[in-house]
Amino acid sequence: MEVIAVKDDQEMSEKAASLIGAEIKDRPGIVLGLATGGTPEGTYREWINQAGSLPLSQLQTFNLDEYAGLSPDHPNSYHRYMKERLFQPLQLRPGQTHLPRGDAKDLQEEARRYEKQIQQSGGIDLQLLGIGENGHIGFNEPGSSFHSRTHVVELKPSTREANARFFESEEDVPHQAVTMGIATIMESRRILLLASGSRKKEALTALLEGKQTENFPASVLQNHPYVTIIADESALSGVSTHKSVSEGRERETK
Repeated sequence: MEVIAVKDDQEMSEKAASLIGAEIKDRPGIVLGLATGGTPEGTYREWINQAGSLPLSQLQTFNLDEYAGLSPDHPNSYHRYMKERLFQPLQLRPGQTHLPRGDAKDLQEEARRYEKQIQQSGGIDLQLLGIGENGHIGFNEPGSSFHSRTHVVELKPSTREANARFFESEEDVPHQAVTMGIATIMESRRILLLASGSRKKEALTALLEGKQTENFPASVLQNHPYVTIIADESALSGVSTHKSVSEGRERETK
């Protein structure tokens, strides 16, 4: 895993947007896997700032997940999040963007449909990830099988608590979600994981220094051949030894 150490969230966002932009320029028909939550918001703002120089008409996007029970126009749905923060500002056509339907009558069938759609697209070329404080990626909670495909998941109390800041109260946070599975994520040709702030310190340390276990889903990334992590000083503060690249120079921190 390549670790790019940055000063703060702003520098993380700038570097991530530049990396995504370079990938789009190299492959205009790229299939991007996108994430939601607080971590990628700055990256999306920086991406919008670069949009004038990027060929966007051919790209396809697939989001990691969606809350169960929320319609696309619900103010807390990930459909709405992506539409407001990225899709509309970039003027992407509806046919270019894909998310699972949280309000589908049969969520299990919706999970199968979404997985099939990803596979029919040729799979994800570049997958953007955050990391949960309990090690979840997407909504794959601790205990998720490394062999899982897009599926319906029960959200852990810690995940619902962490996401309560986006809702009026924790009680309003859905108990289920549809998420890409770990095996689906691991088939991505490249993975870009972002982490900022002291709240991600323990999770990032476990990812970089811990053992691989389904009780810490992000640890599966240790097996991926092409992972780039961009993390700020606070998130990296618990890591005892890592190689990083900062401002174009490789250094080792102990």
